Amino acid sequence: MKISTAILLSVNVMALSAQAEDSTLRIRPFGDLKQVDPIITSDYMVRNHGYMVYDTLFAVDADMNIQPQMVDTYSVSDDALTYTFDLRDNLSFSNGDVVDSTDVVTSLKRWGERDGLGQQLMALTESLEAIDEDSFQLVLKEPWGLVLDALGKPSSNVPFIMPAEIASTPSDVGITDPTGSGPFIMKQDEWVPGSKVVYVKNPNYVPRAEPASGLAGGKVANVDRVEWHYIPDAQTALNALQAGEIDIFEEMPPDFLPLVENDPSINTMPLDTLGLQMVFRMNLSVPPFSNPKVREAIKYMVDQEVFAQAYVSDPDLYVACPSFYMCSSPYFTDASWPKPDMEKAKALIAESSYDGTPVVILHATESGPTNTFSLVAAQLMREIGLNVEPQAMDWGTLTSRRASKEEVANGGWSLFLSGPSGADAMEPSGHLSLRSNCDKAWFGWPCDAEIEEMRAEFAVETDQAKKNAIAEAIQVRALDYVPYMPAATLFLIRAASADLDGVLTTPIPVYWNISTN
Repeated sequence: MKISTAILLSVNVMALSAQAEDSTLRIRPFGDLKQVDPIITSDYMVRNHGYMVYDTLFAVDADMNIQPQMVDTYSVSDDALTYTFDLRDNLSFSNGDVVDSTDVVTSLKRWGERDGLGQQLMALTESLEAIDEDSFQLVLKEPWGLVLDALGKPSSNVPFIMPAEIASTPSDVGITDPTGSGPFIMKQDEWVPGSKVVYVKNPNYVPRAEPASGLAGGKVANVDRVEWHYIPDAQTALNALQAGEIDIFEEMPPDFLPLVENDPSINTMPLDTLGLQMVFRMNLSVPPFSNPKVREAIKYMVDQEVFAQAYVSDPDLYVACPSFYMCSSPYFTDASWPKPDMEKAKALIAESSYDGTPVVILHATESGPTNTFSLVAAQLMREIGLNVEPQAMDWGTLTSRRASKEEVANGGWSLFLSGPSGADAMEPSGHLSLRSNCDKAWFGWPCDAEIEEMRAEFAVETDQAKKNAIAEAIQVRALDYVPYMPAATLFLIRAASADLDGVLTTPIPVYWNISTN
């Protein structure tokens, strides 16, 4: 059968019209997405992907208070041992299947094997079971005041809810199916690692009725499509924003601010509410940082003012915070914090029997802060007498390489610079970088029983003054052991098209609630 040219033209026009009506939000994220499992890795690109496709049982609002998200109601027994949770109605996965309590329990158990706070929760858990399709129950061995904080923790690793058949994957094996419970669906057929990630609105997702607040409330997808465009060069990304080719430029370098501050088509705002704690993360499992004396030298070498001012001169965009906890944390303490002393650092290296083993820096070049901080670290370490070998790579490659425990001569690593969210450095129990539980710790694998005993004590203590004292004691011990060193707190910048409405300033960059004009 022949089809007339007029009909073909009509069909093409209709198709083009439909495409034009679809609203698309185009993002330049800070790095590239290399995998889709937010439980097996603490990589923030994968965490941010998780917020696109999954939902959580609880979430923090704009005031950092824990609020129900997938949970409708919950109750706690008088002895504080039994938590009973009821899921809200109309919860569905992106494939149309109903979310039930078996999905939740399976997801939490997998998360609890990997996450630091989750590990503590599971160690205190007597049972975690589904009651029926809509309810589940957690029974503790002893009272623990951080149950809701754990279930609503905002950053890595986040207890996202997956289908049970996916969440039953062993926790040391990465999942490949991104079917989720959240506001967007990943288009795996359009995912091009090193180039682009595409998400579309999840038609099965029913948001909460409350307005969006922080990471809580209604996660309303106001756009049909979200595209992440991997643009490693910051100047190219700025050009794309100014040309209208992207809508949001995450982690815009601060020295670009004068280039956009008088441009009415571009708005700038904080990227997150808490800032990032830039960390000098050492690999304690291999030389030279397996040597306590070398780590002690690093303690005196790290000058937060030097690191921060190499990246940003505006004092509103950084803080030299003399603590393992964020300056905004209720547990902030400067107890025993050392003054930077390069001469003392040099002397400690000389005393350490350091044999010239290369210090291999995993140097992520496309992210402005990690690039600059890596360069500063290399220079300072050379000055105190270390043999430094930076290896340039993208962030995705770094997240793969840092899993290696090989010695540097066999392809291993010594050090990387990273910027965990302030949400991961507020208190001892959930502190990503302070965890010192050996093979279960964050990459670098600090192993110190004293720190871990105090972290466990902190988690069950209910008296606030005693909790503060434990947090301070942990800092004092950590300054002796040196699992890592904070290298400054940065407040990063997001640049966005003035045509956007509803961009949220949250601890994690999220893309619901945003409308394009």
